[in-house]
Amino acid sequence: MPGTEKKSRRIDWKKTFGLYSYLGKYRRIFIPSVIALFVTGGLSLAFPYFLGSLIGSPQEAMQEGADPSEVSEKINKVVSTLLLILCVQAFVAYWRVRGFIKAGESALCDLRQDVFARLVRLPMPWFMERRTGEVGSRFSADLAILQETLITTVPQMVRQSVTFFGGLIFIFIASVKLSLFMLAMIPVVVIVVAIVGRKIRRWSKDAQDQLAQSNIVAEEAVQGIADVKAYSNEEFEEDRYRSALDLFLGTVIKGSKARAMFVSFIIFILFGTISVVVWFGAGMMSEGQITSEEFTHFILFSIFVGASLGSLPDIMSQLQKTQGATERIREILNHEIEDHRGGSGETLTGAISAKDLVFAYPSRKETQVLNGVDFEVNAGERVAIVGPSGAGKSTVFSLLLGFYEGDEGCLSFDGKNSGEIPVSTRRAAMAVVPQEVLLFGGTIRENIEYGRPGASEEEIMEAAQKANAHEFIDEFPEGYDAIVGPRGVKLSGGQRQRIAIARAVLADPKILLLDEATSALDSESERLVQEALNELMIGRTSLIIAHRLGTVKSADKILVLKDGKFVEDGSHSELMAKDGTYRLLAETQLLN
Repeated sequence: MPGTEKKSRRIDWKKTFGLYSYLGKYRRIFIPSVIALFVTGGLSLAFPYFLGSLIGSPQEAMQEGADPSEVSEKINKVVSTLLLILCVQAFVAYWRVRGFIKAGESALCDLRQDVFARLVRLPMPWFMERRTGEVGSRFSADLAILQETLITTVPQMVRQSVTFFGGLIFIFIASVKLSLFMLAMIPVVVIVVAIVGRKIRRWSKDAQDQLAQSNIVAEEAVQGIADVKAYSNEEFEEDRYRSALDLFLGTVIKGSKARAMFVSFIIFILFGTISVVVWFGAGMMSEGQITSEEFTHFILFSIFVGASLGSLPDIMSQLQKTQGATERIREILNHEIEDHRGGSGETLTGAISAKDLVFAYPSRKETQVLNGVDFEVNAGERVAIVGPSGAGKSTVFSLLLGFYEGDEGCLSFDGKNSGEIPVSTRRAAMAVVPQEVLLFGGTIRENIEYGRPGASEEEIMEAAQKANAHEFIDEFPEGYDAIVGPRGVKLSGGQRQRIAIARAVLADPKILLLDEATSALDSESERLVQEALNELMIGRTSLIIAHRLGTVKSADKILVLKDGKFVEDGSHSELMAKDGTYRLLAETQLLN
């Protein structure tokens, strides 16, 4: 709607500068820097003032027949005063820039820290509704805009404001009549600048959005580079990126026409205005209505005022981008986070139960993944969950971990409703080994230590040995300091999985969540790791998403999931005695 669009373009100063409240911590540095900014802005007006005196006074004095030596002495005095003021301005500017950067960057680092801390605590649905590139853009590009505004645009805005209003004062002092004549022409300039500038901002915004889309394409291609190469889709990704860039380039070229017209207009109107004012002022000077020095002052200050007006569109454009960036950052800071309250020292023993549990993913509310799930797992019990692909096995794990909450029904730990237990308490009692392991891009030691930050070297090595990982780690020249690469690409699938198992061993959890943790291992490694897991599962509640019959047979209880419900439960022998879903899956080895 036109009204809405117009409103969205208006700068909301509270929204634009709201996040700069982080500067309060550094006000002892920032406030003096702002004062220094006004001082340097005011001192900059000394240049046209003394330059006007330098040009106008001698010329007028010579016309009146003054002594050349007195004129020369006056010139020297003016130059000396101007140089002294410039030295003071340079000295103040040095400390102003240092203070501004120190306070600004420190405040922005605090903001970055808070945004990241908030980001990692946002619920899983928030991430599932957004592409990875979009999340990265918010964290990097939007914060970069805030940085550019604070460090560059704000000082420029203050400086240009001081120049503009200070210049207006001086030109009125020089000649009220000539000032009013010049100001009468400003509304025309401002109206045209506003109209053309609005079109340019629209093109700029579209170009930014399309460039962001091209960045998302590039980021996703790099993240999935293994799949890109495996399917020989390099050319496909190249075409996809080229298409995104073509849209961006087309918008930029269209916008360049308006920008070129805008620049041409600014050049014409500024110099045209100055020319008309000079013509009018020359007539006044010839009639004795204004002195030569006053006229020179007027011209120089008018140029400064015109330059300040010329910088206004860029400043306003940056402030509008800042408003958009601030709103996106505020969305993260104001979004409800997961319940991480703690401090009670509460721990879980491992008993889990569910009653009439119903769940559908927020993005697909019309499709129920779990439809009245009931189960009970005693502390220390080993339970396998089997079922056809898409039955909801991984969704059960997501609910246990608190990534999502059930829509209806009840999920309990130790007989207590999950909603009454902080997710930090629930997750502290669990360790998960997913089927597809994605490691962090650091060292092997860091990836294992992730299970329990601060663990000793001996504990890390012991965990690796139990996971049958120590042997292959020891073969690397760097040992535990070997870099695994982005997402663990320098390790094989089996090696990555053993690192994940070592991480779970180190966590020493009450509840183990195993998504077929041995599926990527060769037969010998699988046997050794399974022995380690069997030892690890003693005395711990273990839930296993089973894809292989061998894993299922050793479970105390088997839960068969089908169409969002557990349709069967019992031991392997009990379920094989029935002519049901489990028997069909077992006979066809389709436990996936």
